[in-house]
Amino acid sequence: MSILIKSAKIIDASSKFNGKTQDILIINGKIQEINNEINSKAKKTISFKDLHLSPGWLDTSVCFGEPGLEEREDLSNGAQTASFSGFTDIVLNPETEPYLDTKADISYIKSNSKDFVTKIHPLGCLTKEAKSKKLADLFEMFESGAVGFYDFKRPITNSNLIKIALQYVQNFNGLVISFPYEKSLCPNGQMHEGQISTNYGLKGIPTISEEIMLKRDLKILEYTGGKIHIPCISTEESVKLIQEAKKNKLNVTCSVSINNLFFNDDKLKDFDTRFKVLPPIRSEEHRKALIKGLKDGIIDFVTSDHTPIDIDKKKTDFENSLFGSTGLESLYGALNSLFDLNTTIDILTRRKETFGIEKNSINEGQTACLSLFNPNIEYEFLKENIISKSKNSCFIGSKLKGKALGIISNNSIKVIEN
Repeated sequence: MSILIKSAKIIDASSKFNGKTQDILIINGKIQEINNEINSKAKKTISFKDLHLSPGWLDTSVCFGEPGLEEREDLSNGAQTASFSGFTDIVLNPETEPYLDTKADISYIKSNSKDFVTKIHPLGCLTKEAKSKKLADLFEMFESGAVGFYDFKRPITNSNLIKIALQYVQNFNGLVISFPYEKSLCPNGQMHEGQISTNYGLKGIPTISEEIMLKRDLKILEYTGGKIHIPCISTEESVKLIQEAKKNKLNVTCSVSINNLFFNDDKLKDFDTRFKVLPPIRSEEHRKALIKGLKDGIIDFVTSDHTPIDIDKKKTDFENSLFGSTGLESLYGALNSLFDLNTTIDILTRRKETFGIEKNSINEGQTACLSLFNPNIEYEFLKENIISKSKNSCFIGSKLKGKALGIISNNSIKVIEN
């Protein structure tokens, strides 16, 4: 297949064309030529007003539903959502029914997604059925294509399992993922523990419930070696703990949800269940600390934390509503509203090697793995912007800046209609 991209501004610090507006010719999935003007005929020509492109974006925490929870999202529509949202690669959580905890489960995801434009990198459960009692068959899942091991948002209550897992995965350079949440400190917690939870009489989720588990995991990592990823930190103290661990040369990475960067807990005043997420949206003080931690390079990734929930389990009273918000479609616009263009693209494209994903650049001879976008469109995010089956987005009604236009990846194209 031949693709000609016309007049695109290249945003890629590793490219000699960075900051330049160029034509790009792609043949059979490789960048053949980059020049001021290319007149070669191509099977597909892509041209948009104010078109920008960068190396492909990564989202490190995405849920769909297949198998078992297809009413929330299936693989095909989920992958299409990711493609139109600008993501060439997503890390898929094992939040399915049953959970992804065997090599057959990982093989199912890999086999059924191999032809998608967006590449899906599945995680397997760290423990059998995500029950925190017995390690799953980690090496078998790794051989089948799992890029890490994670009991999605279910804390590993047995500290010895974290220790054994970190020791075991060093045999094949595996990645342990541990959600920092000591649930016994906040049984039936509903939102950030603070002034708003107190005023409204809802049980809070204190910051210590995150920090105490994070301290445990980092101490075990110091003892065992190996590598660990901490998903979705949400407090100022957590940023400090990660910073200290990195200074001590521990092999740790972490992410933050866009929900915790963009909103503070004032949004909970109206009991809108769209804002019931885990970790909870916290106070403005914590939000600012997370932004600073990201700018300082302490936080490695920003994720959409895309969690589709069927409507009857989301649009109900606050206490019985499930945690979670969709976010693939709004992540770029929200992130680009908080940071300058170059910082935004750096955040979306860096440290892919953590999940065993190849890093690419926009240079001649390189594989074409590209995200296309317009960083200057300002708009209100509406329900109509949601491609996911589930519509439980906390960004509906938010003013955003920047829209994804699609991707080129896997020798295929998925772009919006011009």
